[in-house]
Amino acid sequence: MHCIEVVARFINNGATTRSLGIVGLRHDQWVSMASATTKEIAGSGAYASTADFERIFTEDMSALYLLSLLLAGDRAEECFVASVEESTNGNRVFKEWARSWVRRAIIQSAIRLVSPRRRSGRTMQSAVSPRDLNYVPLGSEAEVCAILELAPLDRFVFVMFVLERYSEHDCSILLGCSRKDVGEALARALQHLGRLMNFHQNEAKPDLEGTSGLESFRPVIEMSIARYFGMPRRNTTLSP
Repeated sequence: MHCIEVVARFINNGATTRSLGIVGLRHDQWVSMASATTKEIAGSGAYASTADFERIFTEDMSALYLLSLLLAGDRAEECFVASVEESTNGNRVFKEWARSWVRRAIIQSAIRLVSPRRRSGRTMQSAVSPRDLNYVPLGSEAEVCAILELAPLDRFVFVMFVLERYSEHDCSILLGCSRKDVGEALARALQHLGRLMNFHQNEAKPDLEGTSGLESFRPVIEMSIARYFGMPRRNTTLSP
């Protein structure tokens, strides 16, 4: 089942009060006010609806499937389907966080499918199937194949830290490993990609401690595939 068919299927189918100046309210008055405020927020469309998530999967399908492919390899479609189900099952997510939520759902689905920490020494396929090639940007085929050649843990860390711009702390939490493991996996990934993509290996720093930005990884980030990833600023918490 292709991605477009998957999406189509789902489409068819006390101290605080004082600081705010609310001091003299009785308990029943406060409960009534809180209830009214909650209804107002919910009624204002602050939360993303199932239709909002379906729209995101439709509009961003190529980029989202590409993320699934880089993480899950030949299980990309399974990962994509699982993330659609996870994102459209009624989660209360603010609209402005919906796209970040979807991308994180893909990462979490891929982690469950691949278990990268337990398969750190194994690589995925080095070639992209003809079906998956439809979701690979023109001119980026060699880069995608190079990333898929990484061992699972190295690949996940590279995609999450460099492309998706998660912090090393959040990478360690989501992947269930130490920050030291994250640093070592990232160093291996950058060295491997540096060799394959003819980047300068001395740009890859093995130690993440004290890293304040992406300057150390500039050559790898300038891969053409990077334009389809990354947020305006680095994710520093697990909240969307």
